[in-house]
Amino acid sequence: MKILEAQQLQKSYRYQGNVLQAVRNVSLTIHAGEVLAFLGPNGAGKTTTIKMIAGLILPDAGWVKIMDRDPHRDPKALRSLGAVLEGNRNLYWRLTPEENLEYFGVLRGLSRRLAHQRGRQLLERFELMDKRKTVVQMLSRGMQQKVAIAVALVHDPHLLLLDEPTLGLDVEATENVKTLIREIAVEGRAILLTTHQLNVAEELSDWVAIIQKGDIVVKEPTPELIRQFSGSAYTLELDVALDPERASKIEAIGGVIDGQIVIVKEAGLLYRVFQILEPLPLVRMARDQANLTEIFLNLVRADHAP
Repeated sequence: MKILEAQQLQKSYRYQGNVLQAVRNVSLTIHAGEVLAFLGPNGAGKTTTIKMIAGLILPDAGWVKIMDRDPHRDPKALRSLGAVLEGNRNLYWRLTPEENLEYFGVLRGLSRRLAHQRGRQLLERFELMDKRKTVVQMLSRGMQQKVAIAVALVHDPHLLLLDEPTLGLDVEATENVKTLIREIAVEGRAILLTTHQLNVAEELSDWVAIIQKGDIVVKEPTPELIRQFSGSAYTLELDVALDPERASKIEAIGGVIDGQIVIVKEAGLLYRVFQILEPLPLVRMARDQANLTEIFLNLVRADHAP
């Protein structure tokens, strides 16, 4: 089921007598249960696109549908939207988690009783019950982020916008938030994730869309994108240095020897290499696989190339 569909979005601004094309022809689709990582350098058009999706600014052309409703014409569309903004800007810091959940639940159309009930359920789920009456500004950064996600979920939205959800968190808090994001997606919500922490995007996303100068330059399933940019070579690390006879046989079929490292340039040669190496113990075997950071930099730098 399609939760978000944005087609051919365009937006321009006038600045000092010039027309700046912030977003050119951006199209995005997210289905239930999917996480789409929406990436791009600063000034690429991410924020403008997200504001159009959230109904905050009107596109010059194109359209947005959230659960088949237009957020620019039908206020009910926004009931299907939740957002966690970088810096926890969807929280009141002088209120407690319990008060924040009740306040924002009522603001989004729930009765006070239902907002309180759902708030308690989310506090229990996120292991925050013992902090429910502590003002937000006194909580740790990780707890604040949990409260921000809970507030975004209190009205049970279908689409969640996450802006830098793990920025500034320690290792344990980062893992906790990533676990929550996976659970939220499994429940059938669609998630639009924006972050400069590309390792987090790679780990959590089903799809990647990269925007540059207002245009989408790539939109692929995350595993497929990584496969496209990955090489076919394998690196084998041995427990001992190779003897001259084995080294000579491996080099004869195209392998490369560097001390205790054997590089096999084609997957089809692996089994022949294994036969030559037997029974020597292997410490490690790894494929030459790209990561999202490398892919992102390649695409962005290629766009800047003369």
